[in-house]
Amino acid sequence: MTKQIDIFDRKLLRLRRERATNSLPEHNFLFNELAKRLVDRLADIRRNFSMALDIGCHNGFMAKEIKHLPEEKISFLIQTDLSTGMAKEAKNKTGVTSIAADEEFLPFRDATFDLIISCASLHHVNDLPGTLIQIKRALKPDGVFLAALFGGSTLLELRQAWLVAESAKKGGVSPRVSPFIDLREAAGLLQRAGFALPVADIDTLTVTYRNPIKLMSDLRGMGESNVMLDREKIPTRGDTLKAVSQEYMTLFANNQGEIPATFQIIYLTGWSPENNQPKALAPGSASVRLADVLEVDEYSTGESVEPY
Repeated sequence: MTKQIDIFDRKLLRLRRERATNSLPEHNFLFNELAKRLVDRLADIRRNFSMALDIGCHNGFMAKEIKHLPEEKISFLIQTDLSTGMAKEAKNKTGVTSIAADEEFLPFRDATFDLIISCASLHHVNDLPGTLIQIKRALKPDGVFLAALFGGSTLLELRQAWLVAESAKKGGVSPRVSPFIDLREAAGLLQRAGFALPVADIDTLTVTYRNPIKLMSDLRGMGESNVMLDREKIPTRGDTLKAVSQEYMTLFANNQGEIPATFQIIYLTGWSPENNQPKALAPGSASVRLADVLEVDEYSTGESVEPY
């Protein structure tokens, strides 16, 4: 049996979340935007849910957006967060039942919820396949899983600025920006976890900053600074931070002296299997020719087609 190799320091992540509890409202504009987009997707699902779970709720930004939906959409919601402080803050701000729980060890019985959502939390899970399996088990048959997490191109500018600056000053680099999952991996993980009708799609948000220091301040305020296990464990020198900022400006600043910060968002949708769900038809079983539907000429394989 292959031993799991952990990437993230979950104890440090919990500590960073605790420290960000009070500062998060000043920095969580990105989380709020993701919550709105995820709730829009939830609104498109034409059914109501009796029991729902929000995994990684932070200070309750998902619950706030859910309150804009009709009351009957979700009868009862539970929030969880890795941080006790965040869970308490989410309860205080939303009035929704909240508990401290680790995404990697969900404390719920099988077939408890008919909806599980997660916004901007699963990208720091070490065993994402295992967590997805737990989520699928916690869903009732035909239950829905919706999630938004950061994808592989997130903070690509910051990653490159660190690479160039550290290479010049130290002759080497240390991990500074977390590795994020890509779209193909995400879709495959949903299938491996046993979800029916799995869908993974992608979106990109670009946030404009006046300087890189403000970006890094926002990341700290969101509890999203570096929690990799093999990170450099000594404080970053001031001259190194200055060099990173200069490289960022040199590489990416526009004519107005502003810099972009890319956040790639991967959305996951999956359903807990149930016998009455739609199933894909077997290959070759179609009764209507695609060429007829599209009103185009059909050519056999290997037959050359003259260009227009």
